[in-house]
Amino acid sequence: MLTPREQLLTGQDEFQRLVQEHSQYSQRLESLTQKRYLTDDEKLEEVRLKKLKLRLKDQMQTMEQRVRQSA
Repeated sequence: MLTPREQLLTGQDEFQRLVQEHSQYSQRLESLTQKRYLTDDEKLEEVRLKKLKLRLKDQMQTMEQRVRQSA
């Protein structure tokens, strides 16, 4: 039996898009954290990316919760 996440990944384009965006933000954050020093712009970008990642994670969890409730 598939988990709610697996069900969404196989059948929901919107969920797949959210996962892909989350991954892109994670990769960019990783590249920023590799730097020894961040410029002011990079610090702002880091904060912005963290907020965007959190928003996407919340959206994905909401979608997963709906699948669980409908099962």
